[in-house]
Parts: sequence; structure tokens; C-alpha cells
Amino acid sequence: MSEIKTLEIPKWGLSMEEGTIAQWLIKEGDSFNKGDEICEIETTKIVNVLEAPFAGTLRKILAKDGDTLPVGGLIAVCADSEVSDAEIEKFIASLGGSAAQAPEASSEQSKAETSAPVAEKTAQPQTAAASASAPAKVAKDDYAVPESLQGYQTSNELFATPHALKLAEKHNVNLAKVTGSGREGRISVQDIQKAVQASGGQWPDVRQQTQAKVVKSTADDSQVLATPVARRLAKQWGINLNDCRVSGTRGRVCKEDVEAVYYRNNPVSVSEQPVQCAAQPQSTVTTVAMNGMRKAIASRLQAAKRNAPHFRLVVDLNVEALQKLRKQINETVPQVKLSINDMLIKAAAAALIKVPEVNVQFDEATQSILQFSQADISVAVAIPNGLITPIVKAANQKSLAQISDDMRDLATRAKTGKLQPDEFQGGSFSISNLGMLGIKQFDAIINPPQGAIMALGASESRAVVENGNVVVREIVTATLSCDHRVIDGAVGAKFLASFKQFVENPALILV
Repeated sequence: MSEIKTLEIPKWGLSMEEGTIAQWLIKEGDSFNKGDEICEIETTKIVNVLEAPFAGTLRKILAKDGDTLPVGGLIAVCADSEVSDAEIEKFIASLGGSAAQAPEASSEQSKAETSAPVAEKTAQPQTAAASASAPAKVAKDDYAVPESLQGYQTSNELFATPHALKLAEKHNVNLAKVTGSGREGRISVQDIQKAVQASGGQWPDVRQQTQAKVVKSTADDSQVLATPVARRLAKQWGINLNDCRVSGTRGRVCKEDVEAVYYRNNPVSVSEQPVQCAAQPQSTVTTVAMNGMRKAIASRLQAAKRNAPHFRLVVDLNVEALQKLRKQINETVPQVKLSINDMLIKAAAAALIKVPEVNVQFDEATQSILQFSQADISVAVAIPNGLITPIVKAANQKSLAQISDDMRDLATRAKTGKLQPDEFQGGSFSISNLGMLGIKQFDAIINPPQGAIMALGASESRAVVENGNVVVREIVTATLSCDHRVIDGAVGAKFLASFKQFVENPALILV
């Protein structure tokens, strides 16, 4: 008999615990080759494509669009056409009451697959070797929590996913009696399910759902030049090709152009409830559900604000020399288009190497400081679902042109959900620039586990005093937020002084 294989939720990054099926790109019964795009999976940070780790035929989809599963959770069963439907159903039944959950590894091979390297892009296939006895099935939406697990208590010490906390509170589950299987012992919905079932109770497979909503145009797009993949995706997602940018070869709309529109208009569940006001016109209140990325941002920044004692230092930078150098380079080298942000990144990298005490991360688990030899600078980029910080790695060793190219590439792929985990996780220092939005000065929250972040405002003409005379200069205000646990005030001031020196004497960053 031919092999029956499975597709699973892959692990993209150390912090990934679960993924949501955003879109199936093939249908049941479709054949595929190794490396073909199977489906899109959304995490708290990115939407990435699952590529087929083997060739085969998609026989049964176990996880529908919008379903959320833990890493390793089964999403589909694959087999050649000679395998009967009855054999497929028998195999699925052998996986237990919840086929969409990851079965326990029964061999050293499957254990190795479960703990695959985090940089791996695709889930490893799992081969059906023998049928296991199926556990008792649980009726859908049938919750029955044993008294031994009841008595939910809210506690800041409980480390659980937001969905697990919500369900535990709703069904009176004491999370203190549940063992977490996630990173650093984090409790997931699946951990609650296992604990309840092990105690003789009932807990169905609970999955989060997302609503699909795309904006459609009435214009005729049949004559718009587009690649076959782009046209197919546009049809599937209800996107009019007239609304897409054109960045493909030969003036065609490509797959990334359609995806950019899809993610820009990525919907959230909303409900409108009228609010009655006496003798006032009726207004409405719109409730917008937080998506996974927004929840992750909220959780991380709340923890950073609570745990890291922030202090801030402010300095004004004369950027006239920097702007003159930028203009000269752009006019002299046509293929290079530097922004002031590119040059400030380079200046910050030089300052981090000169003052390495700021180029650090804080490891709370071991209470130690990690000091880096290279300046890996995270740069905040706004995207439709929130905020992401792609990293310009070893910025101190790169030329201005390389930094400019890296930033353009990273920002583009960040906005279309195409960044790899190692391109936005980590970093030794962060920069957030709101100058393009006209903001003069602001404070930024540290991006843990980094020790500092610099907030940059707009470049504007200001009156300053030089040698007793009032003159007009082009000024940018920089605000450095530091974690006082690892960076002292004098060290932060030394870094800003070095940064100011590189900005106001830009020739120094070219040598």
C-alpha cells in the first residue's frame, strides 16, 4: 500500500507556538510537487507560505481557513490516488478524537521531526506506520471540567496564551493545576484540554476563527496584465487587479502585488452596537477584535514597560552637513537613493561600536547582559496589522548604499508578510523614526530583550544660538530610552554624544 503522509503546522521562529490557516492555495484532490505552495499560515508576526516537503496528492484537509493549531498540529492528509477513501478515513480515525492536533511521536524519527530547527520553512511529513487505538471522542462544544481542576484564579504569575486565559476563566479552570508544554512552560488551550481529559472530564478541540472580508472594485480587470498566479489569487480573494500596484516583469501584476492588497485590507471581526444618548443624534460604537499580532505587541510592550525601568535622554542634532552629503551622493551616484534615515542608522551603528555598553540585550532568565560585537539594528516599520522591526544586520560593516538597499527590501517584505523569523527576531538596538509623519519628538518603549531604543523626530528649521548669534539650522531631536537595569545614565549620555558627533560630522561614517 502506498504511503499516507501528513502536513503539519511548521515552527517558524523560537517564539512560535501556534499558527492560523489563512488561505489554502490548493484543493482536496489536487496533486502537487515538492516545493509547491500549499497554504498560507499566519503567526503573531508574519504570514508565510507552507511549501510542500514532498510530492503527492492532497486527499483530506483537516484544518479549514481560520483554524488555529499548535506547532506540529496536523492540517492535511496526503496520499497517492490508489489509496482508497476508506483507508484515508481509517488513518484519520487512528489519530484520535481530534485529528487536527499533533499526535504523540512514536519513534525517534518523529521526535526529531517535532524538534526540527527553527529556521526550517516546511513541516516534515509524518508517515503512517501503524494504527493506534483511538481515545474516547469528545462531542463538539461539550465542556465538562472535573472538580479537581476547578477554581480559576486570575494571577500575574500564570503564563498562558490569551486564548487559554479566556477559556479558563469562562469554564472555571484552575490554570495553576495545568502543566504548560510551550516555551518556558507557557500554557496553551491544548494543555488545558489534555489536563481536563486526563482527569476524566471533557474538553473539545477549540479553534480560533477569523473572518474574511476584502474590498471589491467594480472596474473590469480582465485586460490588466498579470501573472497566472496573481490572477488566480486575485480571483480567490476577490481583489480587483486595477487596485494592485504593478511591480512584476513586463509591466505585469505579480503575486506579491496581489498579496500587498490582501494584507493591507486584512480584515478584523467587528460588530456595531448603537449607543443611545438623550436628545442627541444616534451614534455607533465599533468593536474591533485584536488580531494575533496586535495581541503579541500589546503583551510584549506591556511587559517591557512594567519590567524595564525606563529613563530617557534627549539631544538635538544639526543635520545640515548630513543632508548635504546625502544630496551629493544621490546626485553623483544615480543608482543610489539614500534617505536621512539610512544615514542615521549608519551613524547609530558607528556609535554602538564606539560605546558597546549600549549594544546589549538583557537576559532576564540568567540575569546577565549580552554584549554584541556587531550592530544589528532593528528598525520599526508600520504594517497594516501593527508594527514589526526588521533588522539591518552588522550595519557598522555596511556601506550607506547597502543599508539603503537592505532597508528598502526589508520594509517591502515586511509590509507583504514575507520576512523570515531571523530577519525580525533579535537585534541589539532599535530605531523608531516618525519624522516622516511630522512628529517633532516622542518617547519609545524598549523592544525587549534589547537595552535601548532611539526615537527620531522630523528634520525642521529651528532658531539656535551659535557664538552669541541667533541662526537658523536644520535640527532633528533624538530621544534615547534606556533600560536602567543594564545601562546607566552616563553610558547613555556617552552614546548620544558619540551619535551626535557622527551625525554632525558625517565624513566619519564613511571611513
